[in-house]
Parts: sequence; structure tokens; C-alpha cells
Amino acid sequence: MTTHKNLLGGPEPTYLPENEEAYRQLGEESLTPAEVAAKHPTFSLAWAMLADDAFEAGRVVESYAYARTGYHRGLDALRRAGWKGHGPIPWEHRANRGFLRCLAALARAAEEIHEQDETERCWQFLKDSSAEAYTELKR
Repeated sequence: MTTHKNLLGGPEPTYLPENEEAYRQLGEESLTPAEVAAKHPTFSLAWAMLADDAFEAGRVVESYAYARTGYHRGLDALRRAGWKGHGPIPWEHRANRGFLRCLAALARAAEEIHEQDETERCWQFLKDSSAEAYTELKR
């Protein structure tokens, strides 16, 4: 992975640690996102998948709850990784994608339940964290 020097003097990118066991359980073992979330509650990707599934099934409040859980677990992980509340969270780093997907899912569900301030805050947070994730996830 290439790290570029930040010429603007802002914080360095934050890279969450990988959870190979959780990825393996989702992939090779074909566990459901709910099973993986129960075994690895700090693994935001499982929460993002649950949020996406619930949203697609029309269960918006459930989607909101899953996204909020993954978002908060992701914030905890980011802080443990040295994040100070702002700065890049690169989309290209696989372990960051669960948090970024939860952030987008939270924005999407908040919009559906008419939480406009939260919707705008979450989309802006996503854009500020990773323009690439924002482009990919804001559809």
C-alpha cells in the first residue's frame, strides 16, 4: 500500500486493522452477516451488510439501527487506530469500507425517516473522509 505525503499538513490517513477471520467467515464459511456480527461485533462490514439488506427489504428503521451500530463500532475502532475525529479514511483500504458503508447506510436511512440534519451530517462526513467512498456510495 502506498502512502502519500500530506502536503496540506492535515492528519495522516487512518487505516483500520483487518479482521481476516470475519472476512473468511463471510466468504469461505458462508456465514450470514448476522452470524458474523454476533461473533465479531466490532466488524462494521457485517453491520453494513445487515443495514443494506434491511433497507432493500423496506425495513428502514431496522436498517437505521444496524447502520448506527456499525457506525459507532467503527468510530471506536478508528479512535483506537489513532484517528482524532477528522482526516482521511481511505476507501481503497478494505478494512475501512465497513465503517464507510455504515456511514452511507446511516445517511440513507436517516433521509427515509426525515432526519434531515443527520442525513446531511453523515453525507458530509463521508465526503470529508473519503471522496472516493462518497462517489461510490451516494447513489
